[in-house]
Amino acid sequence: MSWEVVIGLEVHTQINSKTKAFCGCSTEFGAEPNSQTCPVCLGMPGQLPVLNNEAVQKTILTGLAIDATINLESKFDRKNYFYPDLPKGYQISQFTVPLVEHGHLDIPVEGGGEKRIGITRIHMEEDAGKSMHEGLDSVSHIDLNRSGVPLMEIVSEPDMRSADEAVAYLKQLHQLIRFLDVSGADMEKGQFRCDANVSVRRFGAPLGTRAELKNLNSFRFIKQAIDYEVVRQIEIIEDGGQVVQETRLYDSVKGESRSMRSKEEAHDYRYFPEPDLPALRVTAEEVAAIKAGMPELPSQLRQRFEREYGLSSYDADVLSQTLELARYLEDLIAAHPANPKIAANWLANELLGRLKESGHEIVNSPVSASALGLLLDRIADNTISGKIAKDVLDEMMRCGQSADTIIEAKGLKQVSDTGAIDAMIQTVLDANPDSVAEFKSGKDRLFGFFVGQVMKASRGQANPALVNERLKLLLNS
Repeated sequence: MSWEVVIGLEVHTQINSKTKAFCGCSTEFGAEPNSQTCPVCLGMPGQLPVLNNEAVQKTILTGLAIDATINLESKFDRKNYFYPDLPKGYQISQFTVPLVEHGHLDIPVEGGGEKRIGITRIHMEEDAGKSMHEGLDSVSHIDLNRSGVPLMEIVSEPDMRSADEAVAYLKQLHQLIRFLDVSGADMEKGQFRCDANVSVRRFGAPLGTRAELKNLNSFRFIKQAIDYEVVRQIEIIEDGGQVVQETRLYDSVKGESRSMRSKEEAHDYRYFPEPDLPALRVTAEEVAAIKAGMPELPSQLRQRFEREYGLSSYDADVLSQTLELARYLEDLIAAHPANPKIAANWLANELLGRLKESGHEIVNSPVSASALGLLLDRIADNTISGKIAKDVLDEMMRCGQSADTIIEAKGLKQVSDTGAIDAMIQTVLDANPDSVAEFKSGKDRLFGFFVGQVMKASRGQANPALVNERLKLLLNS
């Protein structure tokens, strides 16, 4: 391909503080429209903003996690524009001096290895309200509950060269934000939104004219939108036209984007210093205290899980998605240290699936790490088989009782008595003389049939290893 794609991303992440950026109104999602407002976030004359310190600390924490510079003095500015969901007619943001600058995030690339994506800045700002168009008899309404919710805008360098790289970057950033508990980052709730700046150029040529794809809120749609935009721009240039710098909206139903407005430059917003807020000053000691309280980051956890526990890169990634999940894994391995890989497998493939089906999160799992560890102990000591253990886990999810209680109450202990297993095997062989004859004539595949029949006869309680051992002996006797 003679074209090079250049992508930079701007991610708006709502900070999960209990109150808004500059007032005491609640940030809880889903409240009655316009019920979480006050004169400050409604932009009433004479109302003065007061900065939310929790939002400042979480922005610093994010900056430290991407190995960025924390500016000990930063400034707030007014970004002026007029839109129905912006009651003040301006947005308080950081333009000239952001709180965080010059960080990076490493992303996995196809074929192995990593690529470093530069992060230009993270600046604090307030969210706008929300325009509501659907189901309102063709009349638009405005909900200002979101107005003033604290945001981080995370601006990358134009270092990505494909939609796949852009999605990989966003997934890494999304995981990091959730892991640090800086934001719930629920894309359906608008807590993690992306604007993608996309341009194309011939290899070695200057940067092309970029178009901005606005308000993308799913990884799938982000990939689709970027891929569409790349094709659109290349076709325009190859047909002799010129790409226009503009903001576009992606229609996921039609699978295409449409022009929204010409792309604004900084001077279009008439930025000037926010007169009602002093410079934001933090001390080196405050930054050091936040850094000292940082948890082990996902990338560090993944490497340690692979190194210490022998996990695959996939399982290590799945089990480091959130801090709570990583802690559950550590507690589970402490409860069942004999085989960390089996413990991780049961957590990733059995418990997490059941939690999702039941609507639970790992933090309120009906099955604790120690309780799951005990269940794994009962597999290891041959009290029950792995198959029966899954049924026991279902019951543990339902009633919250221990594995031992359920095993005893339901009579699920595994049969490991050689005499009892031999008797079951002989019953199966006697009932299937033709299959026995075929097996002895060389049809080895029938061995699995006999194993299945014996396990069925034992209602799954026969020790599978012992069944295989005794069956081989009796079939060849």
